[in-house]
Amino acid sequence: MLLMKNKEYLQLLQDIKVIVRSAQIKAAISVNKELLGLYWDLGKMIAERQAKSKWGASVVDLLASDLRKEFSEMKCFSRANLFNIRQWYLYYSKRDEKVQQLVRQLPWGA
Repeated sequence: MLLMKNKEYLQLLQDIKVIVRSAQIKAAISVNKELLGLYWDLGKMIAERQAKSKWGASVVDLLASDLRKEFSEMKCFSRANLFNIRQWYLYYSKRDEKVQQLVRQLPWGA
């Protein structure tokens, strides 16, 4: 049976499109929020461990290699990215404490 595209059907289709797009946006925001939290934690762990253990840059090389092996599907574990993540953490962690709270509690992710 051929469904005629009457007003009621077109409204249903429009309503479904709206909720699908809304769900897609919410999912992307949620993923981005989690990734920022992950990067913050990684940067903090690397920076603090380097300071505490007096490790140099070579530890980042080793981490990059080992993390790429374990998480081959993730592209964020290159040497350059780990250094950037560490620098991002160091830059914002030395700012006003309000910035740190904002990074941990992104308002658009809740």
